[in-house]
Amino acid sequence: MNLLTIVLLVILILICVTKLFLAYLGTEDIRVDASSPVELESKDENSLVLSKKLRFYNEGKQCATIMDAICRSQLPYEQYDGIEVRPKAEREGEVREDDYFEAVIIQKKGYKGGLDSLNLFAKIKLTPRKGMSLDEALSHMVDLPVDFIWQETGRAVQHYNKLRIEITAEEIAKLAGVQLVKD
Repeated sequence: MNLLTIVLLVILILICVTKLFLAYLGTEDIRVDASSPVELESKDENSLVLSKKLRFYNEGKQCATIMDAICRSQLPYEQYDGIEVRPKAEREGEVREDDYFEAVIIQKKGYKGGLDSLNLFAKIKLTPRKGMSLDEALSHMVDLPVDFIWQETGRAVQHYNKLRIEITAEEIAKLAGVQLVKD
């Protein structure tokens, strides 16, 4: 066995030992509990704001970072143009007027102090269009799909995940206190 072969074997062994050690340490494992109901946050004559709580929790052995979160309406005007939908992602207790999402760390499972979970909210503002009143626009509302998208990282390479939130026209009408009209 020559010297070059010995050096390559040592390098190979070091790579294998490092990979085994990192596998033993584990990675983050972010999960989302989306079971909370959609709630009415506010309503005035010009707009209505709905809110859905999403509980993010880490089941992994390492801490994770939620680097960004956004909300996106999937209701095009071709489907219903009587309402403007403006969703946004918001951290609990971190209300921002500029819609910026500040990155946050979720500690590993079982971390002392309960920092292994946090609540994010999908906030959805509905504003009437085409000269309609809010109640009139909501009475013709259709089901509202909203995507909640977040960027996470930890030991794993950063990546995006998406959760679809479906709010039915009946839920919106009930929360707004209006009667749906069959078109």
